[in-house]
Amino acid sequence: MNIKMENKKISKKVDKSKVKKKQGKILCGACQTVMATSPEESVDLTVTSPPYDNIREYKGYCFEKEDFDEIVKQLYRVTKKGGVVVWIVGDATMKGSETGTSFRQALGFMTGGFKLHDTMIYEKNTSSFPARRTGKRYTQIFEYMFVFCKGKIKTGNLICDKPNKWAGHTNWGKNTQRGKDGKLKETKDIKPVPDFSPRNNIWRYNVGKGFNSKDKESHNHPAIFPEKLAEDHILSWSNEGDTVLDPFMGSGTTCKMAKKNARKYIGIDISEEYCKLATSIVDKY
Repeated sequence: MNIKMENKKISKKVDKSKVKKKQGKILCGACQTVMATSPEESVDLTVTSPPYDNIREYKGYCFEKEDFDEIVKQLYRVTKKGGVVVWIVGDATMKGSETGTSFRQALGFMTGGFKLHDTMIYEKNTSSFPARRTGKRYTQIFEYMFVFCKGKIKTGNLICDKPNKWAGHTNWGKNTQRGKDGKLKETKDIKPVPDFSPRNNIWRYNVGKGFNSKDKESHNHPAIFPEKLAEDHILSWSNEGDTVLDPFMGSGTTCKMAKKNARKYIGIDISEEYCKLATSIVDKY
């Protein structure tokens, strides 16, 4: 297992030698069908947000239970040992109840062989439907980011951007630690508090036009997530030269950020219109 933790914010420098002019592909079709033609254990990381609970009209396409089961099966097959799938999903409220789709899908991944490595939260700075004083439900402002792994996780580059109040300090008084006999002994082998520590698993992003993407045409898709969110997962769970997949590519945010960070990318979408949109955006980088 390769888990790295550094006393600094994660580097954004890209090794240009690992960046190729054409380092990925965009494929049009139902993702479960397209993935079935892909080689086994060929993907290091998947970052995606599927359409859920028919919250938005998606060019006439819908996402059924049988589709989900086959998608999990194919994701498990194409994911390398130690690879990661980040599944970003929420729940609609129907007939007075949240659907619970997110939880059922998380359990579906575990039934399909994946381990649930972490249940992370994507917190938004605002909501399209804020709570009213006279209402009976608080403002819904987050989605789940389920991080699944195939076996023992291979790569983790924890982003260390949480400032430490006591950076540089060791302790107050004498530096001591307990020896094997249980007694306190003075020592010089105590490292100072680092400037930054790993962030927690609740990630907050500004959303909406001007925040989600630097490419204005991305908003021609009805449900894009912030490019910074995609980048943070790509940096966390993959290394340069790895292959990153998004089976529900939409406007191509994951592919774009994979390319910008010297990863290979594979994007799949059932909509030909969105495939053309994603291609036009990714080709700019």
